[in-house]
Amino acid sequence: MNLETKIESIYSKDTEILNQDLEVIAEALELLNQGKIQVVQKNENGWQVNAWVKKSILLYFKTQKMSLIEQGPFNFYDKIPLKKWTAQDGVRVVPQALARYGSFVEPGAILMPSYINIGAHVGAGSLIDTWATVGSCAYVGKNVHISGGVGLGGVLEPPQADPVIIEDDAFIGSRCVVV
Repeated sequence: MNLETKIESIYSKDTEILNQDLEVIAEALELLNQGKIQVVQKNENGWQVNAWVKKSILLYFKTQKMSLIEQGPFNFYDKIPLKKWTAQDGVRVVPQALARYGSFVEPGAILMPSYINIGAHVGAGSLIDTWATVGSCAYVGKNVHISGGVGLGGVLEPPQADPVIIEDDAFIGSRCVVV
């Protein structure tokens, strides 16, 4: 059984989530965090929403406990940790740029003080400028400039709904809201 089939099976259960289910959910979220699976992807017919990936995020929320998350001098009380960056990620991340675990930012992107939510994807060469937000499951293509204060809406529910998609080589001006 492939990962998609396993997630669909767990999501459709009316019973308690079992330990082996937690392992499947964790695997899906780690693949999402690494950019190996995406909520949306472009194919020959246009954009395809992978509802099963959204379902894995919803299951992750359901199974995680609230806890204190400490990162440097800051702490948060939430269910989803923040990404931890290394030089190998190839992403410029300035202070106060936050990205949740389960989001993916391609090498070559720049994050000014901003917020990237779970399930979001930011392409190479893109700039997420100061106080911009990229909502849950939103997709930002390559070489995109998301200006200061822009809000890109996220669409996690319902799972089959299209999230906000900004295709390659776009510019979104300051203070715009795209939903």
